[in-house]
Amino acid sequence: MTIHELRKSAIDNNIPIMQDDAIEYIKRRIKLFNLNKILEIGTAVGYSAVQMASVSDKVHVTTIEKDAERFMMATKNIKALEMNEQIDLIFNDALKLDIVEKYNLIVIDAAKTQNTHFFEKYKKNLLNHGFIIVDNVNFHGLVGKSQTIQNKNLRQLVSKIEDFLEYLKTQENEFYIDIIDDGDGLAVCQKI
Repeated sequence: MTIHELRKSAIDNNIPIMQDDAIEYIKRRIKLFNLNKILEIGTAVGYSAVQMASVSDKVHVTTIEKDAERFMMATKNIKALEMNEQIDLIFNDALKLDIVEKYNLIVIDAAKTQNTHFFEKYKKNLLNHGFIIVDNVNFHGLVGKSQTIQNKNLRQLVSKIEDFLEYLKTQENEFYIDIIDDGDGLAVCQKI
């Protein structure tokens, strides 16, 4: 198996993975800032963990997944790609887990309605000058347009992402925050 085959398999099976330009942006950050201790919230099938770990053999990724089927698929994929030494998988609900380790990059790509809770819980695990990057903050171009969405569930989801972006404004005394359009939108937050 290759990373490209893993990507194709995820897409063919409708498993959401990070868009190409978003993962490339994160990989550039990893190289530029020498980010080698990474925590990922939301493993899915392991695609983004593998991509991040592929930057350098010095990169170590700890990734959390609460869905049993996806966790098993990620475990199989990471083993097939021989990335076991660089990637640790944790099967658990990230909101119920207590991690004491510190990281210089935390990537949040899990339940969008929980972004604020993930950020609040895990910012204590970030090293000084480290980054928290949150994926899907534009959510298919719908963020900022929640009042026009007819579907109630979708409207509530987009509204939660809008609330998260408002929450980020309250973090500006602790973080430099930049919202970029790569992928489906990334919130890039660097600890001051």
